[in-house]
Amino acid sequence: MTIENRVVFLVGKKTNLRPIKESEVPQITCWINDPEVRKYINNILPFTERQEMEWYKKLGSDEKNLILGIETKEGKLIGTMGIHGIDPTHRCASTGTLIGEKSLWGNGFGSDAKMSLLYHAFYTMNLNKINSSAFEFNERSIRYSLRCGYQIEGRRRAQFFREGRYWGIVLLGVIREEWIPLWEKYTTIGSLK
Repeated sequence: MTIENRVVFLVGKKTNLRPIKESEVPQITCWINDPEVRKYINNILPFTERQEMEWYKKLGSDEKNLILGIETKEGKLIGTMGIHGIDPTHRCASTGTLIGEKSLWGNGFGSDAKMSLLYHAFYTMNLNKINSSAFEFNERSIRYSLRCGYQIEGRRRAQFFREGRYWGIVLLGVIREEWIPLWEKYTTIGSLK
């Protein structure tokens, strides 16, 4: 498939968000089993390609979850991002992001993709609040969430066990009306700085 005729769902400045392809399941399986990547996600057991394929086959059949692949403008899959637990009554949900291509960590791809996803959540899905969380030692994830308009709302102490000790979880949230000025700035100057 050429870049010109590939499926793109959301377009950002540095990334596109699009449906995940079945042929990409082995790559995603490698990412979530990589010790450096796995350190930051809620996954302590190995995942097989078969388990990931079962996950893939459920995509699109659950109205409470939207999972998309993050790709560069050149069409290279670099991670996944989703909106989870969509609550149409209270108009809230949570998000999660995985940038599996470690060489691209810290280059703004996650922030760009998150801004596109938040735009979709607030302006198309009519959600009012998006929640997220990060292990307290995942400073990069916390910083990127704050750049994207999230605020720290609390902490859960000693919630997860990693690397021989218990760690807390930082709880974050962003509300549509507080996020809109950030979106307007982002679309004008093209940066979150």
